[in-house]
Amino acid sequence: MIFTFLKYIDMFSQKRGHMLHGVLLIALFSCAAFYIGSAKVFTTLSISPLIIGIILGMIYANLLRMHLPETWVPGIQFCSKRLLRIGIILYGFRLTFQDIAAVGVAGITVDAIIVTVTIIGGYFFGSRVLKMDKDTAMLTSVGSGVCGAAAVLGAEATMRSKPYKTAVAVATVVIFGTVAMFVYPAAYRSGVLDLTPTEMGIFGGSTLHEVAHAVGAGNALGDDIASTTVIVKMIRVMMLVPVLLLLGVWAARRARGGEAGAEGGKGKVAVPWFAFGFLAVIGLNSLSVYLNTLPTPLGIPSWGSDLINYVDTFLLTMAMVALGAETSFDKFKKAGAKPFVLAGVLFVWLIGGGYVLAKYLAPALM
Repeated sequence: MIFTFLKYIDMFSQKRGHMLHGVLLIALFSCAAFYIGSAKVFTTLSISPLIIGIILGMIYANLLRMHLPETWVPGIQFCSKRLLRIGIILYGFRLTFQDIAAVGVAGITVDAIIVTVTIIGGYFFGSRVLKMDKDTAMLTSVGSGVCGAAAVLGAEATMRSKPYKTAVAVATVVIFGTVAMFVYPAAYRSGVLDLTPTEMGIFGGSTLHEVAHAVGAGNALGDDIASTTVIVKMIRVMMLVPVLLLLGVWAARRARGGEAGAEGGKGKVAVPWFAFGFLAVIGLNSLSVYLNTLPTPLGIPSWGSDLINYVDTFLLTMAMVALGAETSFDKFKKAGAKPFVLAGVLFVWLIGGGYVLAKYLAPALM
């Protein structure tokens, strides 16, 4: 009996060791993503380590994975699931409830309309018109509608979809978000976008895909527009919480109905508890910001916030590398061009619909 017990302990230790090897491999790729992302060309283009990370993961998946032990796979999966959820929770330290008050009803209303129409309209257009896989259609729509790669990762964790679908959705966000980051400043300066600085900030924040895209475009437009752009974008990020809750219910209904391609488990509502953690962290950060306004600051110091955000970005980069590591080019071929067509249609909607809302609805609510 003692020998059997020791045998189980040895097996457990070996599994933990193999898992650690997988985690360390992903961490190594993430360090490389940070190093590459610090190059001037990438910082100028506002391409974050998250994007570089998923590319490095895909290179590993297609060129190196067959040469490494399969026993490392659990460590890679740990990064794509557990670390992903922790990263999403810590993302809340970038936001405060004070941001909502800063832009008022106009920014919140425009954001809510953009998020709702983009997700619902994108899903139905993708699944009904383009006949796309429903998970891919939803992930692509959520990425375009909320906050890019971070939203896709959150949706993937809630829906439990296959990693290659996540990679495809992230790719669409990167392409169209980067294009928008360059097009918006050029269109505004040339007079094509006839908007006031406040309206332009609302337009940019409510329609740009990634937070990095909003920061990049905002900086190119000037300080007076940049602050509004980033705040409106951050409010969109906060809307990730109700979106994830509704996605959990949607995934459970699909699974209960025995729908083909549904991956929501046994039909139970996949409650994204990490979304509540995300919301709680926003509350904690809001309290910290308030405490730092007192004569004797009692909140998190600026260096502490910077450290948390750095760690969070690294964890999310690890998750992106791990997701890329489970994505082969054959799976991209399987997805086809439809996700990019859907993302293109949503891109046109974001520009046209966002412009109309910022130009005519936002001023009426100010």
